[in-house]
Amino acid sequence: MTYWGQLGFQDACSPLMEQIIFFHDHAMFAIFMVLTMVMFMAAMLMTNKFSCFHISESQKIETIWTVAPAIILLFLALPSLRLLYLLDETNSPLLTIKTMGHQWYWSYEYSDFLDIEFDAYMIPTNELNLGDYRLLETDHHLILPMKTNTRIIVSSADVIHSWTVPMLGVKVDAIPGRLNQLMLYPNRPGLYYGQCSEICGANHSFMPITLEVVNMTYFIKWLYAMNEENQ
Repeated sequence: MTYWGQLGFQDACSPLMEQIIFFHDHAMFAIFMVLTMVMFMAAMLMTNKFSCFHISESQKIETIWTVAPAIILLFLALPSLRLLYLLDETNSPLLTIKTMGHQWYWSYEYSDFLDIEFDAYMIPTNELNLGDYRLLETDHHLILPMKTNTRIIVSSADVIHSWTVPMLGVKVDAIPGRLNQLMLYPNRPGLYYGQCSEICGANHSFMPITLEVVNMTYFIKWLYAMNEENQ
């Protein structure tokens, strides 16, 4: 959950988000090193009283300022490519959930072994309970088991949406006529909030995502209860 005045990332609640934060820190370290060196060289050039107008070229320094940035970019590119492949990996999911974007709500379907589907609408401000978050609470939560590989298949019924949960490090476009997928592995229970991250119309700001991660026992009990309601 993001708080007022927060400048950094939200707390990581999945291995993917942890890797994203690690790569961010790695990249920022390289950026600060380059910035420090450039500022130091600029200050030295501005304060240096000695100058030489007879040097036309220097092969040594040109080689250094060509090779050094290439090495720095290599140290940034390799972890970035590794992270991109990790974000797209969907190996051996134990549960598959279909997510469909609408103007302006989300619908979810558990179609692996039970016929469970529901729509999740934002709770209006005048109906919120004490402690609820404005513009983030929904009438139905997407329930997921903890420490379980879960595949989310995302699409849209009308326009382009984007299913995003920052604390889990996931963001995928919901495109009409196309199925996109992502893998979730939440490693601790709790409520996780997200929002549509693609401008999709007048009520774009009013289609939040509320994801509840529980232990496997509670998840199975919830599945049976939902199945009995549908029957």
